Parts: sequence; C-alpha cells; structure tokens
Amino acid sequence: MPDPIPSFALYGEDRAASPRIFAHIETIAARSSLHDWEIAPHRHADFVQILLVESGQADIALDGTQQACWAPFAVIAPPHAVHGFRFAPDTEGYVLTLSSDFVTRAQGPDDPLQRLFGQGGIAEFQTAAARTLLLLAREMLGQLVLRPDDTGLHLALAEAIARLLAALAEPGTAPSADPRIARFRALVERHFREHRGLDFYAAQLGTTRRTLARLTAARLGASPKQVIDQRLAAEARRLLHYTNAGAAQVAAELGFDDPSWFSRFYLRTTGRRPRMDKRAPSAA
Repeated sequence: MPDPIPSFALYGEDRAASPRIFAHIETIAARSSLHDWEIAPHRHADFVQILLVESGQADIALDGTQQACWAPFAVIAPPHAVHGFRFAPDTEGYVLTLSSDFVTRAQGPDDPLQRLFGQGGIAEFQTAAARTLLLLAREMLGQLVLRPDDTGLHLALAEAIARLLAALAEPGTAPSADPRIARFRALVERHFREHRGLDFYAAQLGTTRRTLARLTAARLGASPKQVIDQRLAAEARRLLHYTNAGAAQVAAELGFDDPSWFSRFYLRTTGRRPRMDKRAPSAA
C-alpha cells in the first residue's frame, strides 16, 4: 500500500465531527507561521478550501502543478484535490474552509457556487475586487471572535465571499448544468476505484447509457467513460507524485489486476508513462 496522502479538516488536525454545513476562517499566518511558512501537500476529503492572499508571494502546488503567485490572488482547492503552499515570510491573507455540503446553499443547478466548488484553481483579480473580498474575510474573522455561536451569520459571510469569488472567476457567465451531471460526478467520485461499467451509472441515474452519453457530451464535452477514466488517472497521478508508491502499488490501490494494464491505461489517458509523473526523491 502506498503511504497515504495526509487528509485533514484543518491542516495538521485530525478529522473531527463538525456541523453538517461548516465554515471556518483564519489568517494565513495563524497556521503557516507555525510550520516555517510551508504547508506540505495534503487534501481535505470533505472540505473545500479557499485561500485569499492580500500581500506577499506564494509557491502553489495544486494537483501536481506548480505555480508562483503574487498578491492579490485566490486558490480554490475542491474536496480531494492535493494542495500545498510555500509562503514568503509575513505573507498576509485568509484561509476559508467550507464543508462540501456548503454547496447545498446553491440555488439550483445553474448557481455559480456549483462550478466554483467543483473546479477549483487559481484566480488573480484587480485590487478593487480584492479589497471587497478581504473586507468580507476580515468581517467574518471578527464575527467568529465576537459571536462564536452565530452560525447563521458566519455562513452568510462565507457565502458572500464564495459568491463574489465565483463571479470574479467567471464574470458574466453561469454554468449550463443539469442535476444529473452533478449526480453522475458524485457517483464517479464514490465508485471510480471499483471499475464499474456504464450500465451501473446509467441505472443509478435512472436513465440509459445513450442518454447519459448525450448529457456528458453536451455538458462536459466528453463521454461517460472519459469522465471516469480522467478521474481514475487524476487519482493515479496524485498517488505517484505525492506518495512513495511505485506504478505497481498504485495499480493495486486503484483496482487494476495487472500493472502493465495500468501503465497502458495511464499512457492512453494522460499521454505520459507512470514513471514520468513519479516524484523525484528528495536530496539527502
């Protein structure tokens, strides 16, 4: 078995019971300064994390990609996305952590919150927009201190931050969604290691394979099998890059009976061989 990628609620803390819809905010310094301004790669199984950087610079690792960013900018890490940060000392900003159930505050399938929580990424924005986001973040942090039991207020402020960020990420647009697509993605997330056939997914959605194929082609620009394969390949890449597992171990972890079959699958899906995405060992 490969070494697991660390999974937390808040970085460095064991997962603990939390309200069904949960929102927490803290400054970047509150946690990062305790770790020499470096947050090692990790993920959150049940949480979305939003990083709002007010001043300073950070090297961002997000699902195997590396990028240097200068303030102001935001990083959105969806559930299961592996991410880590190396901040310049005295970088200022906020870390907003939301339960994945927070998306139930969306007002229908076309709500921009749906895409913000599902896609993730890095968003740079102008100073005026950053000023509004950071004003909301400061207010939320202050209210957590002054009114720690006013969950409704905390959630409302968190939603205001998320909605503004969604509008900045996609100005003037709204995703064309179908509730069956969201359900299909959730099923893939739950079962991708099991190598279920398309009949299983269609039956769970109460539709046919042909209808499912039309939906994913129209909404996602891919076939259902491509969506499943891409999710499986993404997990394989995370394990290769962030753990000490070799290709054979990753193959076994992800339900491939034959390592050579896994290697062919990985090459076909990503255009790369597994060894090309294996993290180089750290220098002693």
